[in-house]
Amino acid sequence: MKKIKMRKIKHYFLHLLNRIRKSEQAFMVVIPIGIGLVGGFGAVLLRTLIHFFENYFWGPWGNDLGWLRTLLVPAAGAFLVGLIVHFFSQEAKGHGVPEVMEAIALKNGVIRPRVVFSKAIASAITIASGGSVGREGPIVQIGSAIGSTIGQVFRLSRRRMQTLVSCGAAAGIAAAFNAPIAGAMFSVEILLGDFAVSQFTPIVISSVSATVVSRLFYGNYPAFNVPKYELVHPVELLPYALLGVLTGFVAILFVKVLNYFEDKFDSVKKPDYVKTTIGGLLLGLWGISFPQVFGVGYKAMDMALLERMDTWLLFVLIFAKILATSLTLGSGSSGGIFAPSLFMGAMTGGFFGKVLHTLFPAVTAGPGAYALVAMSSLVAASTHAPITAILIIFEMTSDYKIILPLMIATTISSLMATKLQRGSIYTLKLLRRGVNISQGKELNVLRSMKVKDVMRNSVEIITPQTSFKEIVERFISTNHSYLYIKDECGQLSEKISHAEISVIAPQYELVKDLVVAQDFSTPNNLVVKEDDNLDFVMRQFGRENISEIPVVSKNNPDEVVGTVWRIDVISAYNKEILKKDLVGTVSSMMSNCSRQTAVEVTDGLYMMEIEVPRNFIGKQIKDIDVRNQYGVEIALIRKRDQKNKLCTRHPDARYIFKEDDNLLIMGTKNKVEFLSGF
Repeated sequence: MKKIKMRKIKHYFLHLLNRIRKSEQAFMVVIPIGIGLVGGFGAVLLRTLIHFFENYFWGPWGNDLGWLRTLLVPAAGAFLVGLIVHFFSQEAKGHGVPEVMEAIALKNGVIRPRVVFSKAIASAITIASGGSVGREGPIVQIGSAIGSTIGQVFRLSRRRMQTLVSCGAAAGIAAAFNAPIAGAMFSVEILLGDFAVSQFTPIVISSVSATVVSRLFYGNYPAFNVPKYELVHPVELLPYALLGVLTGFVAILFVKVLNYFEDKFDSVKKPDYVKTTIGGLLLGLWGISFPQVFGVGYKAMDMALLERMDTWLLFVLIFAKILATSLTLGSGSSGGIFAPSLFMGAMTGGFFGKVLHTLFPAVTAGPGAYALVAMSSLVAASTHAPITAILIIFEMTSDYKIILPLMIATTISSLMATKLQRGSIYTLKLLRRGVNISQGKELNVLRSMKVKDVMRNSVEIITPQTSFKEIVERFISTNHSYLYIKDECGQLSEKISHAEISVIAPQYELVKDLVVAQDFSTPNNLVVKEDDNLDFVMRQFGRENISEIPVVSKNNPDEVVGTVWRIDVISAYNKEILKKDLVGTVSSMMSNCSRQTAVEVTDGLYMMEIEVPRNFIGKQIKDIDVRNQYGVEIALIRKRDQKNKLCTRHPDARYIFKEDDNLLIMGTKNKVEFLSGF
């Protein structure tokens, strides 16, 4: 009887979900509420884990160890985090937000569900053991992973997936700071860069839902003990402008030092857990002298805001925190940069305010006011997100009188940072991977594809002594636009195009046996490697105004392996954009179709789900070259996991086909039906 009731409840629940899903408006209200609630509980869980591990790392067991515990506990925590990163999830490494931005830009919002658990545990251990990081970045990544997982369960389109990932991020920030407006603005300003109402509405809903959960557990209190603010004199706005300049320089220094340590640790050819342990030891050594830099640092920030810290210590802690955070994140531990940025801002503003108030007590507010404003301006300069930074501080104070100094300092620091530094602390990490968020998905698609994905394995090579007659015959018999000449060093030093041929062609009978290739060839200054990205290739096409470029091996620059054609790059780009736009929606549609049925998704373009051909099994995608051999694209790979649940993954060149794989292929009807017959 109970089983029958459970079946009825399950059937009713699924029926309700299907009805909601069919309504765009209802779906994008109900699901964001769920993401916000789950994201809020995720933030609560992370804070609970931090307290749990803090009691374990810093409990009474080690009181007799003295300074030795201060040295060893950060190293032990970093070692555990390194194990998680190395053996379980690379996404747990670093501050998390760049990975979310990359998932939105390049992966249609797909984030592995395991990120929720790995990031939560890794970040909690890092912070609890003294890692100089914040909990806001991890909460953003956890919330985004929750949104992505829900989107994957419903097999949503790319656009919806990106929105749900942003909903999760907004929920994380809102729950962390008890600031729902700032949470929504963080997602829109930093992650999406799109203020469209269709996306902004569900993000706001998630942000508010997460704030409800946060206030249920922690009450309606601000994240910091904020001092009462007042603008003593209008002339005081000038020092606030100067404070914006100062925090801009500190933010740029922070970003540069962090990138320096990341590069240094990345160059060390050791496992992740070795590098994190080294970073933890160095942090522990640094923390013996400056214990304030350990962890999130909220207590030290409260002391700066309430004017309970010496001037010299405020100044020293600016640079102590920069080094501590750079050691923690640079070595590969897990945590965010939001709280460290707030910390540096509080110390910078507190120091500036103390000096200023000592010199001009009659026309300046106390140091706490400057510390509060500097928190916003330094975050804005680091993240290039001034609106989010202003709203976080404004929501924490609920005092309109602070808005004018806040806007002046934050705007100036943000302008400085954007002029003097090409990317924010988030986007610089992606730029070094070849991902440019600010220039849109078009550039990112090209940068995610390699020459070897679209190159042709043929190339026309001749010798310097090849006769004009043979050259003409080669052009007649080939589709290539150029013949290339190899010099004595084995390099393609010269080339001949149709333009050179057309000049001599009228005298063909006279010169066919007299003129040789070296007599009228032109210099060839351009080759590309097979692992170059297509954005680089397209820039070479534009610079030289040519239609094809020879491709050389990445291991041997003298070995010519083929050519890449401008038309093939454009075609590959168009297909990739179309695939990204259609695959989410169509994969859901395909689930309702019988296998071996070709479904038309646009004029002349069909999709079909097929079993993996027997001759594919055990081979990599790049070895089979499905695009060139069969004229189709593999859009998705479906397979059963160990629990017999159907899961999907996006294909990459190194994926090895398994016997139980099902392929979602895309191409003309005859091509997809031909491959389905294998």
